[in-house]
Amino acid sequence: MKAATAALRLAIVDDSQVVRLGLKALLTAERDITIVGEAGKVSEAVAMAARVRPDVMLLDIRLPDGTGFDVCRQILKDNPQIRVLFLTSVIDDKLINEAIHSGGQGYLLKEVGAEDLVQAVHDVAAGKSVLDPQATAQVLGLMRHRSAVAGNPVSSLSAQERRVLTLIAEGKTNKEVGNDLGLTEKTVKNYLANVFTKLDVTRRSQAVAMFVSAKE
Repeated sequence: MKAATAALRLAIVDDSQVVRLGLKALLTAERDITIVGEAGKVSEAVAMAARVRPDVMLLDIRLPDGTGFDVCRQILKDNPQIRVLFLTSVIDDKLINEAIHSGGQGYLLKEVGAEDLVQAVHDVAAGKSVLDPQATAQVLGLMRHRSAVAGNPVSSLSAQERRVLTLIAEGKTNKEVGNDLGLTEKTVKNYLANVFTKLDVTRRSQAVAMFVSAKE
């Protein structure tokens, strides 16, 4: 008999109790998602994350005692396996850039549809990067500007590194990329590490944005 898949453990951080209640009502309706904690402040979120260690944290940016970026940096320092998905009502170049650099795996606006939010939570848990369409446009703009100022580092990528990034841009995980290219997951990670060094980035989403921007 096949063992049941463990439910995805999700934590919610938002300063609005109404928003938290709405998200809990939506996400607890999913059989494979379990809400393991919630918080409305930076201090509460950091303590909660250390206590329950969720798979994914749904995180607002604006909090009474700081920002979601503060939370992201602090929790990933001790629990780097936690995936952070920013869910906010604000879209701004600087905020998107900081969300990526703080270690976030995704950035969505609160106008996102219910099905898309649920899918995004699962995608982030699987190691994929998720960006709201509006945020994607902003990131591409930032990366185009960076490339124009610093030249085009994408041209330094090898053919295999480009193939890896092409599949990553399609939303595939390292394991899926490895299966498609006949590589081990560890080898894919090594290729990505080289890509990060060449492009001077630290996140998959940054590398993909620069790669896609250079192709346009």
